[in-house]
Amino acid sequence: MISLGTLFAFGVVSLGMVCSPGPNMIYLISRSIAQGRKAGIISLLGVMLGFGVYLIASMLGLIAIFNTVPIIYTAMKWAGAAYLFWLAWKMIKPGSTTILEPTALPMEKPKKLFLMGFITNLLNPKIAVLYISLLPQFQNPEKGSLLAQGAILGLTQILISFTVNLLIVLTASKIANWFGKRPTWLKAQRWIMSGVLAGLAVKLAVQRR
Repeated sequence: MISLGTLFAFGVVSLGMVCSPGPNMIYLISRSIAQGRKAGIISLLGVMLGFGVYLIASMLGLIAIFNTVPIIYTAMKWAGAAYLFWLAWKMIKPGSTTILEPTALPMEKPKKLFLMGFITNLLNPKIAVLYISLLPQFQNPEKGSLLAQGAILGLTQILISFTVNLLIVLTASKIANWFGKRPTWLKAQRWIMSGVLAGLAVKLAVQRR
């Protein structure tokens, strides 16, 4: 089974990913400020369901497809590596910025909040590609069932994401002000995460099926 060292390393990478500003973080901050913490928490539950869908799909459907048609894995591997490189470049390219200023949002009912959180995560291509390209970096066929390893890694990522995003929802106003007053930290954070993404892209590109 997965070693504690591997699980810790995956946890660190997952933490870095969730702390990197993206559509989920921006939506949760905006929704929490516009409609309150309760609305933010309901939206967060929808976001978590989106993670669950990607986890189940990556564990069951994708593994079977890759084993049956290896060329699909090869294509996805290169697509994943290219996307990770693109994310790394996007973070540090000239003129890159991180927009965390919340926008005005209309008041919505709980059901719609949940669905909007779910769709925000489900339609985020970054999540789809990262579940395909990130999890395999930490799996080892010699350590037992890849299905079980994928479940452990996926649930670890979901737990970390839920914890961090819950803190974001509860402290949305303070976070928006904190980011706005610290452009130097944002720049350092972008370079660090860019290096992590580039490293994962290289590892993905050279690994065998």
